[in-house]
Amino acid sequence: MGDRLIIQIEKELTGCRLSIELAIGAEIFVLFGPSGSGKTQILNALAGLMMPDRGEISLDGRVLFRKNDNGLLVNLPARARRMAMVFQQYALFPHLTARENIAFPLRRDSGEADRLLRRMQLDQLADRYPHELSGGQQQRVAIARALAADARVLLLDEPFSALDRPIRDQLHRELMALQEETGLVIVYVTHSLDDALTAGQRVAIINQGRIEQVSGLSEIFTRPRSRSVLEIIGVPNLLEGVRREGGIDWDGLPLQVSSCRGGRSGQSVSAYIPAEEIIIGAPKGGESLMTNRYNGRIVRLHSSGLIQRIWVEMPNRRTIECAVRDGLPYLNGEIVQVTIPAERLICVEE
Repeated sequence: MGDRLIIQIEKELTGCRLSIELAIGAEIFVLFGPSGSGKTQILNALAGLMMPDRGEISLDGRVLFRKNDNGLLVNLPARARRMAMVFQQYALFPHLTARENIAFPLRRDSGEADRLLRRMQLDQLADRYPHELSGGQQQRVAIARALAADARVLLLDEPFSALDRPIRDQLHRELMALQEETGLVIVYVTHSLDDALTAGQRVAIINQGRIEQVSGLSEIFTRPRSRSVLEIIGVPNLLEGVRREGGIDWDGLPLQVSSCRGGRSGQSVSAYIPAEEIIIGAPKGGESLMTNRYNGRIVRLHSSGLIQRIWVEMPNRRTIECAVRDGLPYLNGEIVQVTIPAERLICVEE
């Protein structure tokens, strides 16, 4: 996958300084981070709606923006950048039908509009006005209108966040099929980790205007670059401690960690484990001790469908979150046995 969209920009923002370097290919590339981290400002800079203080933006070798200490050298207007932005609020013309909204960038070419209507599964709704369409249907119209503008880059700013989960899932599937079919560069801003995991191919973790990590989605969890990455994506069971031989000391509770090798004893270190990886069960008398197996007390329970989330207070008075599907009737205050598999713990250097 060759890099098509190159971004190297700096901008002083309220509360932080945006300093971004990214190379994006024909893919769905997710910008993920908390509100105010600079995600939307990156889209605005790409679209030509915001001018960086300095830097360069190029698409397929064509410079769209360039500004250095000598001043502004290139700044193509938004209409010349071949980028289209789709917003959460749809931004459709309320007095135009679905067909007319899509045909607007086509100078009323209804034939091409009909093709795009079929592509987005809207051909039966062509003559309806926006207020007669559901939120998901309106968002399909907005994407079709963006495609009608012959864009090479699709910029999505929280496009599906107002929609129900099943509709979001369907639109994500359609978005992935669209990208594969057209070879578009799609830059997708979201603060929903579920959306990032569902639709994205690579992700940039943005925090206070800077990139914490760029990688494939699975690498964020298996090879996080820093503790702050784990905090931003909101993983449970972030365990802080110090390095010991073969593992860590988690506030007085020794844990073997397969990924925690080398390093200096006593060094600050963090580890985390998904709630689904923890094994929980009632203690059995006479059973020999295993690695990272301790008794704890249930302090909170929550059931969601077939999954039961259980928070257990460990011997060091710290709480760990477990997710089980065994259907057993656990009770608040119950003493249970908790096994934290050493090979499932991910070690992160401070």
